[in-house]
Amino acid sequence: MSKGPLAVHWEGVALDPPQAGVTSVAHVGLVNAGDVTWGDGILIAYHWLDDRDNPIVWDGIRTTLPPLEPGMSATIEVPVRAPIPPGPYRLAFDIVAEHRAWLSELGSPMLARDVDVLPRVAEPRADLPAGVTPAPDWQERTRAAHADGYAVVAGAIDWRGGRLQRRPHALDPYRPGPGRIPGFAWPLLCPSVLPGIELEPLAPVAGLPAFAAPIDEPWVYDGRIVLRTGP
Repeated sequence: MSKGPLAVHWEGVALDPPQAGVTSVAHVGLVNAGDVTWGDGILIAYHWLDDRDNPIVWDGIRTTLPPLEPGMSATIEVPVRAPIPPGPYRLAFDIVAEHRAWLSELGSPMLARDVDVLPRVAEPRADLPAGVTPAPDWQERTRAAHADGYAVVAGAIDWRGGRLQRRPHALDPYRPGPGRIPGFAWPLLCPSVLPGIELEPLAPVAGLPAFAAPIDEPWVYDGRIVLRTGP
């Protein structure tokens, strides 16, 4: 079974059908197939690949492994965040010797499974203040973004002040138009949020509720998702 000092033999994996952007737990069975004990710096991680094994998301959440002597086996609970958007993927588990190599580079194959990632299912909430109304397609676009896997969805502000009251300068970054902007640098205004997600409130922007983007959940700003307000 051994393929050198560091090697792994996989015994299987159990994973409930994943939803896009959601972290679930996989139960992975494995054996230390090398001839040295696994200690600090030996971790299990995963990659999301396409059907040609091209990486879509490389080096997912890493999980520390228990000390395993050669020939010992274990079943490991591995947190796995599904990719965005939903669709067919290949989920491949791998072992990494930190700062050295992936075991798949040393001759041990990855544990790969073809997986259908499902749309994210949850009922969002958006606390819109008085005087803020959604555009006709706001709900459709917002729900579509949530289904793609985003826990928090924010968009643009259409200012309806007319010529008498110009658009506040603070709202310049939120002009309607462009689509999804990766790494949007400004606060999220009046976002739509899935249950269980708590956002950090910030100082209001032009009188509108503002929040910091979450650190540990996927989020998106989309200029086509429009709320309307005015003086």
